[in-house]
Amino acid sequence: MYLWLFMCGIVGYIGKQNALPVLLQGLRNLEYRGYDSAGVAVLEDGQMHRIRAVGKVDELVKKASSSPLKGEIGIAHTRWATHGGVTEENTHPHIVKNGKLALVHNGIIENYRELREKLKKTGAMFESETDSEVLAQLIAYYYNGNLSQAVRSALLEVRGTYGILAMHADEPDLLVAARLGSPLVIGLGNKEYYIASDVTPMLAYTKRVTFLDDGEIAEITRDRVKTFNLKDQIVMKCVTNIDWDKAKAQKSGFDHFMLKEISEQPIVFEDAVRGRIDMEEGTARLGGLNLPEKAMRDIKRIVIIAEGTAYYAGLIGKYAFERLAEIPTEVDFSSEFRYRDPILDKHTLVFAISQSGETIDTLMALREAKRKGAVVRGIVNVIGSTIAREAGAGTYIHAGPELAVASTKAYTNMTAVLILYALEFGRLKHVTLATGQRLLRALLEIPEKMNEILGQKSEIEKMAKKFSKIKAACFLGRGVNYPVALEGALKLKEISYVLSEGNAGGQLKHGPLALVDKDYLVIGIVTKNQLYSKMKSNIEEVKARGGKILLISTKGDEEVKELSEDIIYVPDTMELLEPLLNTIPLQLFAYYMAVELGRDVDRPRNLAKSVTVE
Repeated sequence: MYLWLFMCGIVGYIGKQNALPVLLQGLRNLEYRGYDSAGVAVLEDGQMHRIRAVGKVDELVKKASSSPLKGEIGIAHTRWATHGGVTEENTHPHIVKNGKLALVHNGIIENYRELREKLKKTGAMFESETDSEVLAQLIAYYYNGNLSQAVRSALLEVRGTYGILAMHADEPDLLVAARLGSPLVIGLGNKEYYIASDVTPMLAYTKRVTFLDDGEIAEITRDRVKTFNLKDQIVMKCVTNIDWDKAKAQKSGFDHFMLKEISEQPIVFEDAVRGRIDMEEGTARLGGLNLPEKAMRDIKRIVIIAEGTAYYAGLIGKYAFERLAEIPTEVDFSSEFRYRDPILDKHTLVFAISQSGETIDTLMALREAKRKGAVVRGIVNVIGSTIAREAGAGTYIHAGPELAVASTKAYTNMTAVLILYALEFGRLKHVTLATGQRLLRALLEIPEKMNEILGQKSEIEKMAKKFSKIKAACFLGRGVNYPVALEGALKLKEISYVLSEGNAGGQLKHGPLALVDKDYLVIGIVTKNQLYSKMKSNIEEVKARGGKILLISTKGDEEVKELSEDIIYVPDTMELLEPLLNTIPLQLFAYYMAVELGRDVDRPRNLAKSVTVE
């Protein structure tokens, strides 16, 4: 079993500016990834200077303000403790070789114990408990005046995952980066380069980037980037232009990134569907599918692989594909997919969904699907991400930067893209022109209806305050709203820490009903669709047992007032599109609940935006 972690953040800079402000701001931009300590190292006049602090980046900034550094090359890191506790000694950067070699590292070195013993025999002295310092000492062991070759020699000896950035006092105009399993991106400026775990730290400086692939090493000077592999072969890299900008990554007056991202959904939804609708033919046109009509007709089965919120979007996609395209569809947790030895063939289409495009278990599942001969496509948010590159084709969801740990707008756009794909397949089969056009018209009405829900923020905030003392919550939904219940429960638990679960309404009496009492909140999605009467019956069961009830209901529905006085109304839409609206009040409810309870909304404890465990 392998443990993959790249919650931590890496930032590096080489150029003509003072490196320290660039590095510190870069760390701030990576805070959403999750961390418990931070550090920076700057090379100035041949001397390596380091500042480290336990806690938030603010603590590091305070320490740095009392001893400002002026070097034009440096590296920085936010650490999430894995090997060794949260201490300054375990905080990156690690500096070894008589203070000459500095390293930051994301990932896990699996054979660090045996390497540590080997290095001790050579006289290496360790100051930390980390596997990362072992890697630094190993690079120092191989160093003989050529940092990139020392890095290569060390990496040939390690087992595990890494994203690293290293510099050496004897080569003051060089940074060396390497990647295996943990993303690194290089931003290209004018005789200056920016290196980071993702693009957000460099958006203020450049939109021209190149992505390292697994097994690659980059030598970065002020004049060029040279990339080669572990066999010492030169690798030619493409430059990608990022369409995000710095303004999109700022809070824009909102108290939290999460609230900003919830509020952006009407706009980014339009970005997801723009140019992908063919109203005349009543279908969608997603060029990233890259399949001719005959190949599309040959698809007999669809498998969706994803984790967390992306998985719940995939569940909605299952309803869409089976209802519109009549194609049997399965949804798998990526982390479990390859361990059940899935049966795949050339008639199976596998969608790998990931906001970051770097989710390791989804990437590994994608590779398994390719090995078994399936047709593989990616659905991701980040341009140039690993899943986007390895899938070879697929669709960007165009949600823009999502910096809160809890995913909101990316979920909505993933769902929209899956519905469009289902329509595109459906129009090849039994979906009529009139039905396709009706669905597309309803899709185009979604942003206005989203804004109507967002206009109820103050009412939803009041409800969150009213129920803020609850001990646990159950979200109920049926049909296409069952995944909405699962997503609502996930949002509440991950940012407010209130114990919550999502259930299909029909499962209530098969166990969850035992939990209902006066301190238990049931949030029911009771909208006017084919399962409306059944959901009402489920809520009646809760009411009869004295549970607290909050309902999501269709605008104008008077009947549900008999069940609860606490109701959030949503506009009417086609049943298949209901998740695009019904999820938003649940996002807002979770947000305001977390604020009322004093939680760190954007960076909830123990979680991170880019964490994977396999």
